[in-house]
This record gives sequence, C-alpha cells and structure tokens, in this order.
Amino acid sequence: MPHPAVQIYIWMCLALAGQMLDGYALAILAAMEILLSLGMCPSRFFYLLRRTRWILISLFVIFAYTGTGDLLWQQWGAFSPVTDGIVHGLLQLLRLLAMLAGLSILLSLLSQAQLIAGLYVMSLPFVHFGLSPERMAVRLALTLQYADKARQKISGNWRDALEQMLEPAPMAHGYIELQVTVFSGRDWLLVIAVTVALIEVWLLGVLQ
Repeated sequence: MPHPAVQIYIWMCLALAGQMLDGYALAILAAMEILLSLGMCPSRFFYLLRRTRWILISLFVIFAYTGTGDLLWQQWGAFSPVTDGIVHGLLQLLRLLAMLAGLSILLSLLSQAQLIAGLYVMSLPFVHFGLSPERMAVRLALTLQYADKARQKISGNWRDALEQMLEPAPMAHGYIELQVTVFSGRDWLLVIAVTVALIEVWLLGVLQ
C-alpha cells in the first residue's frame, strides 16, 4: 500500500480535479469514485451521506433558486427554480458526492493512527512557518478520540445528547505514538504522476 500521506494527497488531488472538471468528465470521475466506494465501503459512504444530507439538499436549493436563466415553471413566478441554477446545483452535488466517496475510501484504507501519521508527514513543511507538526498531530488525535467517545455516548434524546456533548472532557495523562515511515520510490512516483495529472486537468480547463 502507498504511504498514508500519499493516499491523503491523492484524495486531495481528486477533490481539486473534481472542482476543475465539468460536464461528462466530472460525471465519469464521480461515477468511478462512487462505484468504487460502494464496492469497498458502502456502509461508510452511506454514513457520510446521512451526516451531510441537509448540507447537500441546502446547497442544491440555493443554486436552484439563485442561479440565472429561464424559470423552470413559468406559472410559479418567483417561487420557481431556474434551469441554469438546477444544472449548476447538480454539478456541485456531483463534486461533493465524488469528494465524499473518495473520503469514505480513504477512511476505509487508513486506520486512525495511519491517518494521523499521514497528516503529520504532510504538515512537516509548515515547520518553516513556525508551526509544530507534533502539536498539530496531538490535537488531531485528541479531537478524534473525543469525537469517537461522544458518538458512542450520544443517546437518541436530543436534550440528553446536547448535555453529553457539553460535558467537560476528562483530563488523563498518556502518550501518542506516531508510526511514521519514509517514502519509497513508488510513493514518489505516485506523487509525481498525480501532480502531473492534476496540472494537466488545470491546463485543460484554462485552455477551454
């Protein structure tokens, strides 16, 4: 398997490519990621969809009613969505669905420790800007730990769930072990190939 940082980088490049692509190219990319996600980790993908369903619906409605173009139903007047807005809303939904599908695949391939280690490696260049990758890794690990505990404790009653979420987190001493490995030659080749592909997608968008 590629280095965790490389896998995260590939997901980020796919997300950026989805923002640059349009039309059939975007549909093909989204379909490939969604089908792969349904084959590898359907439960995780549907979980992400369920958690973001209102964001997806709200985004589509905003685009459908604030875009330009002809009214879809003339008799509805100002209450009718516009055709161009619906098209742009569907394109944004495709981009988000592709991003969620890629994220579900990434989370199924990486354990929590690998995810933290990969983000730690990717944050190493920020040392030159005065940031501490070790501190960032510790904060991320604690956030994921508290989020996982909160998700397991939350009950069906929203009032109880809110009270549980607002409870102060217990202070405990411990340590976090980062399993950091070096990049192999194959990892560097993947980084170069994905970067070149992303640049080509960007150039195609600029030249169109």
